[in-house]
Amino acid sequence: PYSAFTNSCAPVMISSFKRGHMSLYKTRIYYKDTDAGGVVYYANYLRFFEAARTEFLRDLGVDLHKWIEQGFFFVVAHTEVDHISPARYGDLLIVETECTSLSGARFDLSCRVSREEDHQAIASGMTSMACIGEKGKPVRIPQEIMKVLKTSKKEAW
Repeated sequence: PYSAFTNSCAPVMISSFKRGHMSLYKTRIYYKDTDAGGVVYYANYLRFFEAARTEFLRDLGVDLHKWIEQGFFFVVAHTEVDHISPARYGDLLIVETECTSLSGARFDLSCRVSREEDHQAIASGMTSMACIGEKGKPVRIPQEIMKVLKTSKKEAW
């Protein structure tokens, strides 16, 4: 089920698709992702979470550009990363993303990163997203987005 495509001009994302309440995002590790020790630089997991989060929302049909034009912005309020095992140059990683908590102006997404080849757990974490308006103050998540997040929320399955 993990069909990857390649293109020399392709962004970091290789593929993304939704399975049940979870979105799966695949990314290859390149030299630019690693540190002097040859393992993925710790802060890059936040980049992987961001890409996976964006694809999770896209998989749910949420067009972030549309909402930004209407004055709704989703900003990171909190994030955590637990580093379990190193990933290295050339590894193909799978980032599983799911909504675990939802309130009026905030939602939490959990991410689990594993290596495709051996399913080794690499990292896990979460990101809390806040919805803010044009003045930078919290606002309620638009009903259309709230509905799809509720449907996708882990406990709904």
